[in-house]
Amino acid sequence: MTTTTNPRQLLGPPWAFLALVALLVAGRFLLAPHLTHPALRTWATVFVAVCVQAIPFLVLGVALSAAITAFVPTSFWTRALPRRTYAAVPVAGIAGAVLPGCECASVPVASGLIARGVAAPAALAFLLASPAINPVVLVATAVAFPGDPSMVIARFAASLAVAVLAGWIWARFGRAAWLPAPRRTAEPGQSRWAAFLDAMCHDLMHAGGYLVLGALAAATLNVAIPREWLTALGGIPVISVLVLALLAVLLSICSEADAFVAASLTTFSPTAKLAFLVVGPIVDLKLIALHTGTFGSAFARRFLPLTLALAIAVSFLTGWALL
Repeated sequence: MTTTTNPRQLLGPPWAFLALVALLVAGRFLLAPHLTHPALRTWATVFVAVCVQAIPFLVLGVALSAAITAFVPTSFWTRALPRRTYAAVPVAGIAGAVLPGCECASVPVASGLIARGVAAPAALAFLLASPAINPVVLVATAVAFPGDPSMVIARFAASLAVAVLAGWIWARFGRAAWLPAPRRTAEPGQSRWAAFLDAMCHDLMHAGGYLVLGALAAATLNVAIPREWLTALGGIPVISVLVLALLAVLLSICSEADAFVAASLTTFSPTAKLAFLVVGPIVDLKLIALHTGTFGSAFARRFLPLTLALAIAVSFLTGWALL
């Protein structure tokens, strides 16, 4: 049986290729002069930096979440955590110290914990504490602030306090309808390794897109906010704390690197720098996108303002007491 080939099928791909080449050549001569503007270079640098910092830890978090989903039985969490939610919250918060990752890793891990039956307040306490009190972050803070151990202690105490308080408040006032139902752990008859790979691919594609959106917003705001404004506000005590808290949200710096940025802000008070360190791993632009994509908008618009207010208030109190 012979088949005939439509001439358009033969000509279609070459013409499409030639059109693409023509567009690239036109872009080279028409757009290239505008792509060398310093602001655009800064925007591209910030965007790439946020993605490069976050993606390895996002992959780590997705892998841990998939492993929890596929390999850890539900009965393990009932034995590892206290049965009473209010007691499980501080235990989960302290357990966050064992995960050497950033905030991007903690979001999928917390989602995996909820999917395996862990109480939402305890999983949320882990989510908030993990990127702020793990050993890598504390060592980086000590290096960024040499000879000033009070900043390390203040960061640990304030971050853990925010995580526990947020978990307790969610346990008291949170509603099940504000969090999506946990996904199924595996299809019937599916092997554990297949369930692991399926969960990892799903979460990575889902969370990765929201990470890119957050990085785009962070890069745009980095370019749009004049640095002179920050310098002028650094000498006003209360305003400086609020300014650095807002700056932490906008810059979206990974928690392993934010201490070095805070140390460089020499015109700001130690309390303002502490607010920068406490707020950043709890809520920033990429986390807003990740929380919304992972847990839903109903959760994000309630939980993120709560944690931001707690982080600022606790930073004020901790800075007054320890710094």
